[in-house]
Amino acid sequence: MAKRGKKYTEALKQVDAAKLYSLTEAVALAKKINTTKFDASVEISFNLNVDPRHADQQIRGAMVLPNGTGRSQKVLVVTQGAKEQEAKDAGADFVGGKEILEDIKKGWFGFDVIVATPDMMGELGKLGKILGPKGLMPNPKAGTVTPDVGKAVTDAKAGKIEYRLDKTNIIHCPIGKVSFGPEKLTENYNALMGAIVKAKPASAKGQYIRSCVAASTMGPGVKMNTAKMI
Repeated sequence: MAKRGKKYTEALKQVDAAKLYSLTEAVALAKKINTTKFDASVEISFNLNVDPRHADQQIRGAMVLPNGTGRSQKVLVVTQGAKEQEAKDAGADFVGGKEILEDIKKGWFGFDVIVATPDMMGELGKLGKILGPKGLMPNPKAGTVTPDVGKAVTDAKAGKIEYRLDKTNIIHCPIGKVSFGPEKLTENYNALMGAIVKAKPASAKGQYIRSCVAASTMGPGVKMNTAKMI
């Protein structure tokens, strides 16, 4: 196990490992024990009782949080023709076709989100091995492969997040910054929880949400009592 720093160790002492905190308590504590000097993100991790090996239990989706994420997203739109101007008008940071894909091949990653029109996915798909591991490959379920590039760019800029079950049955998602305060973080959390509960597969058995943990950037996790939230 990696050795933790002094600040992390001191913060960890303030967390009762045996306690399941309420949402309000968890958010307040995550903010209190934040060890960074910058405005850290608050992330929620859900451990779900599903099996991602089954196609019908691969949970994935996207949504715009009520209060955004507090993070400025740089959006790249891969398209051509008239859609290029539509993307620029919507506020895209970068717009291009095949030529911009060449830049990515050469190692350029000056963006946080890629939006693509369906006609460009043939070319973009060739970069799957580069973009996939970084979580940057556009996907129709996330609303990032669409002919409506204007809306996709607007949503990304407004704080749209993507949630996806990983191989260990966990979904990690940011719900804002510690500076948001309890009210805004609670609103974002409730919206995210609602989306994940709604996405419960019909074939899932038993307790759907096994555990839920809140943590600020580089901070220790705070276990939450999900029974009081759903």
